Amino acid sequence: MEDSGSRGNSVRDMTARADCLTEAYRCFLSGSCPSQCAADLACVIFAGVCGRLTGDDREYCDEKSVELTCISLTLVKKMMSSLMAQRLHPQVTLYCVDILRVLFEEMDLMSQLVHQFQAEEQIISHLTAKTVSTHVLYELHKPGLVSPAWQQKCVQTFHSSHICTELDACLWSLTEVLKRLLKGAYGEKSQILMKVLAPFDSSLCALCSKFLPVEREEGTLTSSTHWSTTFCLLLDLLEVLTASSAVCGAGVCLRSQRLTHIHSSAFLTIVSSSSEHFVKKRVLLLLKRAVLQKAGEDWALGEVLSTGLNHEHFISDMSMLAQSVLQAVGADWLHSVQVESTPFFGGTSLGKGGESQKPDCVMLRAICLLLLKSLEIHIQTADGSGLHGATEDDGYLQTMWGFLGQCSVQQTEDIHCCCWVSVLFGEQDDDMMEAAKALLTIFLQHRLCSGLDDSAVLAGACASGCNPHCHFLFLLQSISFDHSILLDFLISTETCFLEYFVRYLKYLSADWQGFASACQRMSPTISCDAAVSGLTYERKTEIMSCPDRVESGFCFQPMAPGLRLVDYDSSDESDPDTMEISEETWQRLMGPEVSVCQQSGQDKGRPPGSIRQTQYLSSDSTDALSDPNSSLEIRPPLSVVQSEHSGKVFCEASARAVFCLSQLRKVVTRLHTKKLFPYNPSSLLKLLAQLEKCAQESHPFTRQ
Repeated sequence: MEDSGSRGNSVRDMTARADCLTEAYRCFLSGSCPSQCAADLACVIFAGVCGRLTGDDREYCDEKSVELTCISLTLVKKMMSSLMAQRLHPQVTLYCVDILRVLFEEMDLMSQLVHQFQAEEQIISHLTAKTVSTHVLYELHKPGLVSPAWQQKCVQTFHSSHICTELDACLWSLTEVLKRLLKGAYGEKSQILMKVLAPFDSSLCALCSKFLPVEREEGTLTSSTHWSTTFCLLLDLLEVLTASSAVCGAGVCLRSQRLTHIHSSAFLTIVSSSSEHFVKKRVLLLLKRAVLQKAGEDWALGEVLSTGLNHEHFISDMSMLAQSVLQAVGADWLHSVQVESTPFFGGTSLGKGGESQKPDCVMLRAICLLLLKSLEIHIQTADGSGLHGATEDDGYLQTMWGFLGQCSVQQTEDIHCCCWVSVLFGEQDDDMMEAAKALLTIFLQHRLCSGLDDSAVLAGACASGCNPHCHFLFLLQSISFDHSILLDFLISTETCFLEYFVRYLKYLSADWQGFASACQRMSPTISCDAAVSGLTYERKTEIMSCPDRVESGFCFQPMAPGLRLVDYDSSDESDPDTMEISEETWQRLMGPEVSVCQQSGQDKGRPPGSIRQTQYLSSDSTDALSDPNSSLEIRPPLSVVQSEHSGKVFCEASARAVFCLSQLRKVVTRLHTKKLFPYNPSSLLKLLAQLEKCAQESHPFTRQ
């Protein structure tokens, strides 16, 4: 009877605590103070957090105890979040500050919280990690040290490397703190990051080494569900650490911030040996973001994470990553990578009958970009260059085409190899521009080292899938030769289109005949791809594998209306946001001015003057396009577009490309005249004007 009475009292006691905490939470939501004094409410919260440590409650009232602990943790987190956001009434603010002082200074709640990291209930472990992370950030708003209890618990757990809920909670907590530091307004971010991260440096390196030994034989990888969960949490932390290295600028960079690059070889082994599809995919995306210098792009939400300066190990780290990729590909790594069919919420997509399954295009893009960017970095950082290096690069590209064929991205001998950049990356603009830029670098290196004439170089480039003229034509075809979409790309910071576009235009002005030849040589492929523009990936692959199903001649499919980044016709006032491009960047992009139609011998031009515009001027942007000739729907004269003879297909492709660039130049000129363009495009306009002159001198029929 006494035992039953004791249990009944415990139940009533926990119910009273839950009611008290619920009332307090509702008061904070309504902006008022609870009826209890701060000290009494603090005692109730502390008892709620520690309630699961008492043996009796765990025996017969487990569910109620879990609920009480969750409410207590949520209430503490709510108070700290509201204080940091400064959303409370002054009286309520003082009340919350008093409660937190009692909890964390007098009762040492932090010691109890970090103990809950190892709670059997995963929801309690995770809620505790969220509360602890919020408290660490709350303390960082005030001058002082980071919580010693939190640091000590995480360091000990990282050193032990024992896979458990405690390790998961520590990984998640540190990741959350670093993410919010990178995104928040914390003054000198680099100094605060070093203050938080430095104590974890050695323990994180030890943890990563145990998860990713330098030498790992395939087939020895742990594949338990808990290992996969913990490993993905580690990948999240490594991406945040990689992103944080950009904030350091030219300052000191900790070894833990370089772990993604240092262990890149082990990561590649994980991709080829892991049986978990989502693990391989997460690793590939981490490596892809590292090689593209876009770590954190998913959660940064437009925040500028980079200072524009690189830390002292940046070049060596990028070279290390590139060499790891190239060495793995040279050792037949690609053919050991299994790319499963695209997963969805119901499982994986199954083909009908004998149809092959659609490969995971996200993984394919990540693998190909990883290889292309590694080749680009290798070319940019290599001490020497020569024909041997160019031949080696060509071998890597041929291996990549073979890998795409292995993954059912099949092509026939009649299909142009260069078209696969558009087919594979066409659904992802930023990746497509990165791939095109990398292939342009590879091609220019081949051209420099080969010693062959331009026509032979271009023919070999087509066989390797890296002819820049072909890539640009496929890009224009994919947007239906719409200059307004190129304008969107030019003013957007979401892709590297500006850098790619300027570099290609400089080359195009020196090799106009190569462009003209590309138009004629690849016209059947453009016809085929044009006919399937806008279709799904599966349908594209099916049609392009059987080109005889597509009617001959050009069949450009217009893009869906309204798919623009900016609506130039309807904006009444220009966006106050800025797009700043430094003079150093412009000099790197533009370099020496290219003379009209010259094959060699570049003349230095005057560097652009004011190349940074800090604010758009208030003006009706519609005026900039009010000229009837500025209509975004302008097309070349019908006499040029329509051609009945196969010999004039080249004229159509060339004329539409020149017309598109001409219209782009006119629109950019008008916007710049109205001071609506986000940066000074004078050098770009000069290049576009040179190309028009090249076209008119080479092919008089393009004159309007």
